[in-house]
Parts: sequence; C-alpha cells; structure tokens
Amino acid sequence: MSAMPQEKRDAPVTPGQPDMWVLVLFEAFTFSAYFVVYMIWRARNPAAYLQAQTHLRPEFGLINTLVLLASSWSIAICVTKARAGQYAAALRYVFLTLLLGAIFLVSKLYEWSFEMHQGMYFGTNDFFMFYYFLTGIHLLHMLMGFVVLGVVIYQLWSPQRRSQEIVETGATYWHMIDFLWVIIFALLYVMR
Repeated sequence: MSAMPQEKRDAPVTPGQPDMWVLVLFEAFTFSAYFVVYMIWRARNPAAYLQAQTHLRPEFGLINTLVLLASSWSIAICVTKARAGQYAAALRYVFLTLLLGAIFLVSKLYEWSFEMHQGMYFGTNDFFMFYYFLTGIHLLHMLMGFVVLGVVIYQLWSPQRRSQEIVETGATYWHMIDFLWVIIFALLYVMR
C-alpha cells in the first residue's frame, strides 16, 4: 500500500456529506428570498411594522436564540466526542441537543399561543403574516431536524452502524436551523 502524499493528508475535509451542503445552500438561497421579500414589504410601510412589532415579547425571541445557540454548541461537542471515539459522551450531547430543540419548540408554541391570545393571527396584518410564515417554516425545518438527530442517535448507538460522516451531516443540518433562526430573530425582534 503506497503512502498518501503529504498535501493530500493535510488537505482540509468538509464535514458531512456533500449532498447536505447542497441542501444547506439551497435552503440559504430560499430563506434569503423570504428575507428579501420581508424587507421589501417592510420598507413599504415601516411604521406599521414597528407598531405591530410592539406586540412581540422580545424575551421569547432572546430565550429561543440562546437555547438554539446552546444546541449548536452541544451538537458540535457531539461531533468532537464522536471523532475521538467517545460514543457514550457523543450520545449524551446529541440527546442534550434534542432536549434543547424540544425546549425551543415548546417555547415557540407557547409564544404563538400568547400572540394569538392577544388577537394577533396570520391574517391580522403584514407583519404577523411574515412572523407566522417565517417562524412556522423554521419550525417545520426544526421538526425535520428532530428526524435528523434521530438518525445521528441511531448511528451512534451501535458500533456496527457508526458513521462519522452521518454524524457530521446531521450536525451540519442542525447548525443550518440555528443559523436561520438567528437571522429570523434579528429581522423580527431586533430590527427597528
């Protein structure tokens, strides 16, 4: 067996499967289009958007952002532990990621019920149309993320199935969910 040239061994490797990176790029472009449409509509009537924004509770958005950032940290630690062959620790961190995702989900559903209790529905005004659309489509991606985390757990659970590539692919998807939320948080809760 011939030795691999030094430059090949030192070449950086993109984590996960290339197909996931294609999906991440596709989702980034899709969400970018949503964000641009939101900004265009907002620019047409900024005062109405600012007024509607006052009905949001920024602490919900901030807590959800911190929860998802913590979940990004935990899935990154999961990947690191799996690379080191510490599969029991990797499993603990992916379960922590799953728990943090569930906390986000419950918090978001509670926030929606709070908004609806105030009479703020999808059709109330343009701001809430975008609010429910953007947070809803993000939540749908998060539900798919739970399936992805399930696949990561399945991979880590048994020595016969362990695939670092699948673990990193799952982490890539989860990081995408977190990244998209940070932008949504900035657009809906922070931007004035």
